[in-house]
Amino acid sequence: MSLPGNLASAAGIRLGMAGAALGAAGRLAVRGGRAWMGDAAGRGARIAALLGATDTQRQAFALLRAVAPNLALSRRLVAAYDNTGTVIVTRHADVTEVLERESDFAVVYEPKMRAITAGENFFLGMQDSAAYTRDVAAMRLAMRREDVPRLVLPFVAQRAEAIVAGSGGRLDMPQDLTLPVLTGLLGQYFGTPGPSSAEMAAWTTRMFWYLFVDLRGEEAVTRPALAAAEACRGYLDGVIAARRAAPAGTDQVLDRCLALQAAGVPGMDDLGIRNNLIGLLIGLVPTLSKACVKALDGLLDRPVALAAAQAAARADDDAALAALLWEALRFDPVNPFIYRRAVRETVIARGTLRARRVPEGTMVLAANLSAMHDPIALDRPQDFRAGRGAEAYMLWGYGMHTCFGAHINQAVIPQMLKPLLRREGLRRAGPVDGAGTPFPVHFPLAF
Repeated sequence: MSLPGNLASAAGIRLGMAGAALGAAGRLAVRGGRAWMGDAAGRGARIAALLGATDTQRQAFALLRAVAPNLALSRRLVAAYDNTGTVIVTRHADVTEVLERESDFAVVYEPKMRAITAGENFFLGMQDSAAYTRDVAAMRLAMRREDVPRLVLPFVAQRAEAIVAGSGGRLDMPQDLTLPVLTGLLGQYFGTPGPSSAEMAAWTTRMFWYLFVDLRGEEAVTRPALAAAEACRGYLDGVIAARRAAPAGTDQVLDRCLALQAAGVPGMDDLGIRNNLIGLLIGLVPTLSKACVKALDGLLDRPVALAAAQAAARADDDAALAALLWEALRFDPVNPFIYRRAVRETVIARGTLRARRVPEGTMVLAANLSAMHDPIALDRPQDFRAGRGAEAYMLWGYGMHTCFGAHINQAVIPQMLKPLLRREGLRRAGPVDGAGTPFPVHFPLAF
């Protein structure tokens, strides 16, 4: 395209952003007014529900991208970790910049990771270091890419199909399908089935909530999470000791970790194995269950996309099905932002009109939900368009701390949803219900 053409295109995009911002401002004003009106006793709950709604967040980000793309606040929006204030980053280029600059914007999870493990950190809470490289490399040896088609997907496909086929045309998706399949995978693939499926689901969900979702540092979240961590540690310590004393002859992640231990691989003592397993189990169960619910819920809102997903499922076209699911999650991802803390004073978007000085200690909220709807980076992001390039999807993080199991996530989600999508007449039998938690606890379906 010529220079005049490029300038015209850029101007058009920015005019579109301005128009979208005006529309978003109007919608936010109307929704805020409705939440404020009515009985005062329920006002706080209505406002909290409004702010927690993904569509409200998309509208707010549309406004910020045009008016204040890197918004600095003196208020500490994240109270669970030490910080001096907040910067909300909304443009795709700036979100990726923050997540790429690990030496300037650090992960903050270490104190809570140490509380979960009763002393040690896990690589998700580490900066780039020898310990980080050691632990990630060792777990890559224990969890291999070739395991996904050979071990993971056959189990998920068989278990999900059996559940759906035996459901009688009605099921509660988290309780009857996603959580049982995922906790079953912990036993089949990792070698850590837990005392029961229900206990493993509860333990991992409470710990995930404490680590990544509880931004206020609430005692009501901390207490059950630390109790779950203590129980999980005790269980894993026992499983590791028993497996080492009496090898099962299986080829599970736990067996491989013990083989690495026997070979003298650093960081693979019993404590290291246990801590790495805790981190991985926490990341698998609640994340994938929530992602499956959100993806299907998004398809059910879009009849054309749902029909395309059902056709792909019936044709065993996993690539086409995955493309539709990722697009649904682009509109409603598991998390709307990823937070980091500035380890020194620095600047975001240096050399641009939106450059923002970030003082040391500031918590930076890199809004991946906003980045995935930035019209400067994506063509017509307001449209549901499956098959966008990989750069359009920031569903599993970005940079050094991209989800360790992203390749498992990308394979398991379509496989777990495929049996449902093959059924005729798939429909909601009730709303998604978090039961007072940030996770989908109930989602009744019929078919």
